[in-house]
Amino acid sequence: MSSVELRKVDKHYAGYHALRAIDLTIEKGEFVVMVGPSGCGKSTLLKTIAGLETINSGQVVINGRDVTKEEPGDRGIAMVFQSYALYPHMTVAENMGFGLRMAKRPKAEIDAAVKRAAQILRLEEQLDKRPKQLSGGQRQRVAIGRAITRSPEVFLFDEPLSNLDAALRTQMRVELSSLHAQLGSTMIYVTHDQVEAMTMADRIVVLNKGQIEQVGSPLELYANPANIFVAGFLGAPRMNFVEMKVETAEATGVKLATAGMPTLAMNGIDGTKLSIGDTVTVGIRPEHLHVVESAGAGLTCFPGQVRLVEHLGRETVLYLDASPLQTTNSDSGTGNFTIQLNKISPASVGSRLSIGFEIGNAYVFGPDGRTLTPKKPVVLT
Repeated sequence: MSSVELRKVDKHYAGYHALRAIDLTIEKGEFVVMVGPSGCGKSTLLKTIAGLETINSGQVVINGRDVTKEEPGDRGIAMVFQSYALYPHMTVAENMGFGLRMAKRPKAEIDAAVKRAAQILRLEEQLDKRPKQLSGGQRQRVAIGRAITRSPEVFLFDEPLSNLDAALRTQMRVELSSLHAQLGSTMIYVTHDQVEAMTMADRIVVLNKGQIEQVGSPLELYANPANIFVAGFLGAPRMNFVEMKVETAEATGVKLATAGMPTLAMNGIDGTKLSIGDTVTVGIRPEHLHVVESAGAGLTCFPGQVRLVEHLGRETVLYLDASPLQTTNSDSGTGNFTIQLNKISPASVGSRLSIGFEIGNAYVFGPDGRTLTPKKPVVLT
C-alpha cells in the first residue's frame, strides 16, 4: 500500500490557480523531495497533505485512508517548519514532549518518547536547556524531535534548513538522511535548494506553475530531463542553452545550425516531429565543456572570450562570451556560456579560448520545450 496518494488535487486562491490536477503516489518509507522556483506550489502542496490548506477538488489519501476532509491532527502526520517554532520558556524536553502532553498521554509514555528522540538526535545532554541556549542546528533538531515523539505515519518538512548557515545545512543534510535510514519513515521534504534535493531524495518531484513537470530519482532527472525547464532547474551551474535551426529532419536524426558553431548532426532523434526551419534548443551542461588546446577528434568546437573566472579550489568555473551564439542563459540573449572544469585553470579575464564538447553529451529540446534526445544511461562510476 502506498503511504501518500494525491488524486487530481486542485487548489485556487481567488483567480490564482496554485495547484493543477496533481497526481502523485509516494510509497511507504520513501524520502521524496519537492523542488521548484518560488511560487511553483511546492509549499502549498505540502500544506495540502498536512491539512493546513483546503483543496477545491481531488483527494488526499494517507495509508489507504481518505483524509481530504480530516483535521491536521487526525491525519497521522507531523510537520517541521522553516521556523523552529519552539516555546522559549520551555526546556528542550518540554518542547519535544509538548504534542504528547496536549494529547493527554501518560507521563511515562511522554518521558520514554522524549528520551528515545533525544538519543536518535544526540540531544541527551541538552534536555534541560532552553532554546536560547542552543545553536541553530540544535534548535532544528529539537523541532524534528518534537515530530519524532508523535510517531507519525508521515513526516513533512517545509524548507527546514533555510535558516541555517552553509556548514550547518551540510551537517543537517547528513543527519536527516541518517534519521530517515534509522526510522524508515515516509518523509516528504520541500526545498528550493537543488543540492538538498539531489543528495537526500529517493525521488524528486519538480514543480512549476502549480503542476508536476517530472518525477524520478535524482540521477535519472539529471541525466534525462523531460523538458527544458527540468534541464535548466537541476544542475549548478545550470545547463547552457543555444537556439539552433533545423537544417534537415529525418526519422534517424537531424542536422542543426546556428552562427558561431559548426553544424550539429544529432543521430537518434526522430526528425519526423520537426520541420526544416524550426527553432530548437540545444543544451550542454557546464561540466561537459572543455577548453581545447588544439582541434580534437570527436569534439565540436567554438570560440569564446572569458568574462569572469571563479577559482573554487578543486574546480574552476569560467563565464564566456561566445557571441554570435544565441544562448538563452540570460534575458539579453547574448552568447553567455558557463564552463565547469574539475581542475585549477590558468585562464584569465579577456582570454580567448576554444571550447569543445562531445556531441553525445548534448540535449535537444523541441519548439514545445520537450526533450527529443534519446534516454541517456545513468552510470555510477
